[in-house]
Amino acid sequence: MSIRIRKLIGAVALLVLVTAWALLAMALAQFVFASSNSLAAWLFYIVAGLGWVLPAMPVVSWMSRP
Repeated sequence: MSIRIRKLIGAVALLVLVTAWALLAMALAQFVFASSNSLAAWLFYIVAGLGWVLPAMPVVSWMSRP
């Protein structure tokens, strides 16, 4: 598989991953933090906002393989 095709597939996979992650985080926040304090909500959004990086790392490393 050429590097160009691999980067195209990886870019689409990353877009799908980030979109799905954001939708799941929003749905979970609506369900769990409906009447919670603001500190817990801030911590959740920080963790959820940075949490997509861990699943994205294998995709990025796969994309950059020769």
